[in-house]
Amino acid sequence: MKSIYDLSLSDLQEYLVSKNLKPFHAKQIFRWLYDKRITDFDEMSDISKKMIEQLKEDFVIESLAVRDLQVSKDGTKKFLFEMKDGALVESVLMIFDYGFSACVSSQVGCNMGCSFCASGLLKKQRDLSSGEIVCQALMIQNELDKDNERLGNIVVMGTGEPFDNYDNVMKALSIINDPFGLMIGSRHISISTCGVVPGIRRFGKENLQYNLAISLHAPNDELRSKLMPINRAYPLKELFSALDEYSDNNNLRLTFEYLLLKGVNDSKKEADEIRQLLKGRNAYINLIPYNKVSEKEFETSSDENALRFYDLLKKNGVAVTLRQKKGDDIDAACGQLRANKLK
Repeated sequence: MKSIYDLSLSDLQEYLVSKNLKPFHAKQIFRWLYDKRITDFDEMSDISKKMIEQLKEDFVIESLAVRDLQVSKDGTKKFLFEMKDGALVESVLMIFDYGFSACVSSQVGCNMGCSFCASGLLKKQRDLSSGEIVCQALMIQNELDKDNERLGNIVVMGTGEPFDNYDNVMKALSIINDPFGLMIGSRHISISTCGVVPGIRRFGKENLQYNLAISLHAPNDELRSKLMPINRAYPLKELFSALDEYSDNNNLRLTFEYLLLKGVNDSKKEADEIRQLLKGRNAYINLIPYNKVSEKEFETSSDENALRFYDLLKKNGVAVTLRQKKGDDIDAACGQLRANKLK
C-alpha cells in the first residue's frame, strides 16, 4: 500500500477529486500529517469518517524504525533508519548557532565511488521514494518535538547522489518546503551533488530557490579524478560550464564543499588553484574537517593546517568558511554507521 507521505499537496488534491471528494480537504490532511504529526488517520478529528475510511483503504501513514541512534558530545545525533523492506539509511541532526539542521539520504547505498567516502563501501541498492526522504525529516522533527524545538534546515547530503534520484528528491523537497507541509523555507534547503552535470543543468532550468552545493574536494582534474570517479565523466571544465549556466539562470550563490585531506589536497598549490577556479564567480567554499573512515587511508588535516589553508584563501579574496567539527566521536562519516551495522 502506498505511503501517504509520497503525495505532494497537488497529488493529494487530485486524489480527492478522483474519489469525488472536495480538494480543499487536502490542506487539512497535510496539517494533520506535518503540523500535528499524527500517526493514525483516525486522529484527524475534523475529517469525515467517509474520507478517513477512503484514506485508510488506499494509504498508510508510514513510519521508520530506529535501528540505531548515536549521540555525540557536541549534541549531533546520527540515526540509522530501517525502511519497510529492511533497507537501512542514515540521517543526522546537527546543532548550529543558527538552529537545527537535518542531513538526509536520497538512496540506499551509493554508486559514485568517491575514494574517501564510507557511503560507497556499499553499492546502491535502490533509490529512496519521496515519502522515505520526507519521513527522515519527520522522524528528526519528532525527536526535536521532545524539547519543543523546530527543525529549520534540510540538506540532502547523506548517502546517495540526489541528482541520480532527481524526481523523488524534488518531490520530497516540495513537501518539506510546502507551507502546509514541514514549512522549511527554500533558502534553508540545500542539495549537494558530486557533479552530475545533466542534473545540474536540469535543476538550473527549474528556477527553484534551494541552495546548490557542489562537492569539489580537488581543484584540478588529475587529483579530482583520483578522488572522485564522476570527474572522469564530467571534468571540471564541463562541470563549471554547467554551473555558469546555472548561475546565469538563478541569482543564487553557489556553495563548494571541500574536505580537508591531510597531505592530499591541503597545500598552498591547491589553495592557489581554488582561487583561480572561483575567481569572478558568485560562490564561496566551505572547508570541512574529514571524519575518519576505518576502511580508508585518508586522514584529516590538523587544526593548524586547516587554519593555514583557510587563511591562504581568505587573504586571496576567496569567500571561505571553515566548518566546525561535528560528531567526530561517533560514526559521523556518511555511510559509516550503516556499513558498520551491516558488518
